Amino acid sequence: MAMGESSGSVSVDVERISFGGKEHHVPTNHGPISVVVYGDLEKPALVTYPDVALNYMSCYQGLFFCPEAASLLLYNFCIYHINPPGHEFGAAPISSDDPVLSVDQLADQVADVLDFFGLNTVMCLGVTAGAYILTLFASKYRERVHGLILVSPLCKAPSWKEWLYNKVMSNFLYFYGMCGLIKEWLIQRYFSKEVRGSFQVPESDIVQACRSLLDDRQSVNIWRFLESINERPDLTEALKKLQCRTLIFVGENSPFHSDAVYMATKMNRKFSALVEVQACGSLVTEEQPHAMLLPLEYFLVGYGLYRPSRPSCSPRSPLSPSCISPELLSPESMGVKLKPIKTRITLEV
Repeated sequence: MAMGESSGSVSVDVERISFGGKEHHVPTNHGPISVVVYGDLEKPALVTYPDVALNYMSCYQGLFFCPEAASLLLYNFCIYHINPPGHEFGAAPISSDDPVLSVDQLADQVADVLDFFGLNTVMCLGVTAGAYILTLFASKYRERVHGLILVSPLCKAPSWKEWLYNKVMSNFLYFYGMCGLIKEWLIQRYFSKEVRGSFQVPESDIVQACRSLLDDRQSVNIWRFLESINERPDLTEALKKLQCRTLIFVGENSPFHSDAVYMATKMNRKFSALVEVQACGSLVTEEQPHAMLLPLEYFLVGYGLYRPSRPSCSPRSPLSPSCISPELLSPESMGVKLKPIKTRITLEV
């Protein structure tokens, strides 16, 4: 399902109703943050964090509106969608008097959100910049993270090329706002050429919807998040110490494909798996959400979580990893059933 209507502006109330969540403005030690909670509060918590210029709707609607994924995730979890500062619907521009937060401070905000809702441990789902923030959070608060589901993640410090390019885009964003150049840069960041279209082929509905939703963002707030991510430190050493199970998705046409592959090679081989989605960009959650379903189901089996059609399941199962049957995570099993996916399995039991 597309992220929104591709024509006209998007009503905040309509968006909230369609996604069914309740928004909370959570005070943190580094300023207030918007969190949208969806589901049964008694269930285990799944925390999400989106990429630059996106919020929970524009980053995760495709995944959570996929009926099979919804039945899997919403049956087993209460979802806590964290929006980056100032990325929520109707957000005002953040004052220039407020300092730009570091990635460490953004990760600490996640811990403050957990404290606010009384959550001890959580599962995390992040996309690109959001995946970096949640990985950093997991490295700083290892006892609070049961598992990581990362989509086209970042883990290294930006190269000089990326840093300079981001700086140029950041300056355009600061001085000219959400101009056509910035929109094109973000669209290329998120989506593959298959859905971006060409002179002969019109761009897809999800790209058109994304363009519309980008108009609603406060450019100064996007600039602040981009500035934070552009000064990120390298997490390579921290990855080696992570003990939580990690499932990494990346589109083969993502600009961050090599980053995701690098990250998978640096993590503990006993706890990580990499799924490469063919003909897809970075935003797998929107472009090919169905491709995530079976790997997610296999991944969650290890925590005693199942789809609701399974009679032996318990929606309030404690998130303590158990042994996953090796055949469930074999490349042959996943490759046959998920034809558009190339899987590199490194998870051992």
